[in-house]
Amino acid sequence: MMERTLFEEEHNIFRESVRRFYEEHIMPFHSEWEKDGQISREAWKEAGKQGLLCMPIPEEYGGAGADKLYSIIMMEEQARAGASGPGFGLHSEIVAPYILNYGTEEQKKKYLPKLASGEMIGAIAMTEPGAGSDLQGVKTRAIKDGDDYIINGSKTFITNGYMCDLVIVVTKTDPEAGAKGTSLFLVEAGTPGFDKGRNLDKLGLKAQDTAELFFDDVRVPASAMLGGEGKGFFCLMQELAWERLQIAIGATATMEAVLEETIEYTKGRSAFGKNIIQFQNSKFKLAELKTEAQIARVFVDKCIEELLKGELDVPTAAMAKYWTSDLENKLIDECLQLHGGYGFMWEYRVARSYADARVQRIYGGTNEIRKESISRSL
Repeated sequence: MMERTLFEEEHNIFRESVRRFYEEHIMPFHSEWEKDGQISREAWKEAGKQGLLCMPIPEEYGGAGADKLYSIIMMEEQARAGASGPGFGLHSEIVAPYILNYGTEEQKKKYLPKLASGEMIGAIAMTEPGAGSDLQGVKTRAIKDGDDYIINGSKTFITNGYMCDLVIVVTKTDPEAGAKGTSLFLVEAGTPGFDKGRNLDKLGLKAQDTAELFFDDVRVPASAMLGGEGKGFFCLMQELAWERLQIAIGATATMEAVLEETIEYTKGRSAFGKNIIQFQNSKFKLAELKTEAQIARVFVDKCIEELLKGELDVPTAAMAKYWTSDLENKLIDECLQLHGGYGFMWEYRVARSYADARVQRIYGGTNEIRKESISRSL
């Protein structure tokens, strides 16, 4: 493997502590959480206690003011562990930055410390039953009524939705204005008219709570608006490159972990008197997968470098998202095949990863839509 040059010694020390966190506080309970469909609030609070939530948020708002490499290590170690449950990434790297970058001082002081401590769990409600990758097709309405807004609509496939205490809701304040008619609102759990539907039963990511959300005449003050009226689409677009890259980071780390486990499995498993890895088909296939995973690693690390310089553009991030998630699904499928019948057993990491990886080609904007966005830059 080519040596990675992104990280300093303090980053490597931090990686060891994050790895211990997952080994001690997440993985021993993960199988039970898969049955429950959600992780425990204690795990969220422990992550907050150890300073692992909202790390880039400035210290004045409860964060660590850390560079993004610390966040990337957190994502990579969660992927390495095979922990599908904790929705830490969305909470820390999507919800909190929206509030930091577009919120009022009052909103930042009210919510960011609680998100950083794990006292509050954050979600963002974009997808609707009839609007997925096309955010301009959102039907949820927010109508001004005096000093308030009244929200009506429904959302689905919302990560952290079942457990969330705070949700950023994408609405239409002016349906005739297209993208300029989109506005964001901060809505707290327990607000009258805001109800959570069932915790959805998914193909994979079994330990991660994913829910439907319903808004029936939900009245919120104008101060709950995030970023200003009609500015919602602009806010969403500003964060796209980082959000897409997060998917690529997780996909690449997962590929490396699954491939490493598969190589060890084929060294120890025998058929017809010799180890699986000794068959030409097996070692040639593993050689191909190792090469492809290395290419993904080099590309994603280059994207991270561009991100740290503030130069990662949306088309390149879209390339990283679509290509690594497609490759991840292919690689895990090949690794599962090399496990034979055992690869189909849920107790094996490769089976769980196979199920978990499939959604990567869908969420964050489907890969077909990502190709559309890349083509616009040609």
